[in-house]
Parts: sequence; C-alpha cells; structure tokens
Amino acid sequence: MSTQTLEAPANSDTLVRGRRRRVPEITYSVLVFIGLLVVWQVVVTMFDISNILVPAPTAVAGSLVDGFQDGSLLTHSVVTLKEILVGFGIAVGSALVAAVLITQFRAVERVLFPLLILTQTIPKVAMAPLLIVWFGIGISSKVLTVALIAFFPLLINAILGFRSAAYEQVEMLRSFGASRMQVMRHLQIPSALPHIFAGLEVAVILSVTGAVVAEFVGSSEGLGYLIQASNFTLDVARTFAVIVVLSAIGIALHAAVVQLGKWLVFWTATPTDTAGEV
Repeated sequence: MSTQTLEAPANSDTLVRGRRRRVPEITYSVLVFIGLLVVWQVVVTMFDISNILVPAPTAVAGSLVDGFQDGSLLTHSVVTLKEILVGFGIAVGSALVAAVLITQFRAVERVLFPLLILTQTIPKVAMAPLLIVWFGIGISSKVLTVALIAFFPLLINAILGFRSAAYEQVEMLRSFGASRMQVMRHLQIPSALPHIFAGLEVAVILSVTGAVVAEFVGSSEGLGYLIQASNFTLDVARTFAVIVVLSAIGIALHAAVVQLGKWLVFWTATPTDTAGEV
C-alpha cells in the first residue's frame, strides 16, 4: 500500500506533463496571431481608418482571394519562388565548396577568406542596381542578388561546423591511416551538419528578402514588382496581400529546411524538443 501511494504522485505528474506536450507550441502562436487580427479589425472599424492608410484584415483577405482568382498572385509568386530557389541553391553549393576549401587548405584560407570578407563589406542593396545593369531585368540579376545575400551566413556556419570536429578525433583517425576525404566523410561532415542547417535556416529567409529587393530595383514580374504596382495605384490592400504571400513562402521554406534538418541531423536535440521537458 505504501509503495502504491508513493508512486501515484509521480504517475500523475507524468500524465500532466504528457498532456502539456500534446498541445503543439504553434497553437499558442496561432491564437496570438488571431487575437492581433481581431484587434486590428476592431481598431480600423472603430476609428473608420481609410483603406488607403491601413486596410482591415477582411479587406486584405478579400484582395488575397481576388488575386488568386484572377491568377495575378499565383503567376508572380511562381516567378519569385523560382528566383529564391535557384539563388538559394547557388548560394548553398558555392558556400559549401568554399567552406571545404578554406578548412582543408591553409593556402586557400589565407588567399580566399580575406577576399570573401571584403566582398561582404559591400551592401548588397547597392550591388542590386549594378547587377540589373550587367545582367538586365530578367531572372539572372535576381538570382545573383539572392545568392549574394544568402551566401555569407551559410559560409560562416559551414566553416564553424567543419572546424567543430575535435582535434583529438581527427588525429586519431589519421593515426589509423584515414585519408583526408575519409576524415571529412566520417567525422567532419557529421560534426558540421548541425551548424550547416543553422546557416541554411538563416540563408533561406534572407533569400526571400534578396529576391524582393532585386525586384524592387528593376523587374517586370514577381511579387516585388506587384508591390510596386499596387503602391502606384494606392491599392494598399493588395500590397498587404502580397506581403502575406511572401510571409507564407518564407515560413514554408524555413519549415522545409527545419524538417530536412530533423531528418538528416536526427542525433541532435533542437530547442523545441528540449523545451517541453523542462
């Protein structure tokens, strides 16, 4: 009897903790977001604020529906998404190759890394007009802008990741006759993956920003172009609708990178996994 009474509180605590974990943390974020929308709607209606200044959420939702029905939002979203994905892919490939060369060869590090630092001191917004002049208002200039903006955060995280492998472990593998490629494959790459995916999460969000900035500078299609066109006609509700679409693209891409990281880097615990255990 005494053993059962002592075990009961522990079991009840476990049940309460399990119930807490069943509620996804995203639920609270959604509730707060809905609350903000309600406050926004009430304030706009109560003070009779003009749609030219701040449209109501219902007006934004109506413009969003109209934009997808007439195909304009979908068409421009595809263009911007293509620019983001291609530019992000170029940034990932070039950053990983540069990180490998810098961490594996001292001569490359001494020559290449200072030049890369120098290029990052130039504001990318200032480079966007030049890229438009050199490559035109087509997709090439947008892709290069995205790649330039997303490149450096991923490069720094990849370098940090490749160097995070313990020196003793590297020397032990080399003492057993492992080649440079074998050390990288079996030790340095697994050690670098958490850092690389941290950089990917930052880079994919910056890619969305890069595409929109490039479209602001000069374009004839894309969501950035649609924002400028909406502002010219004072269609602020459509501008907000485009911002909603851009946010959805950014959230979706970030979620995809996070999910891919959970699949590939399954041996590390994320802050979200450990938060429920406190």
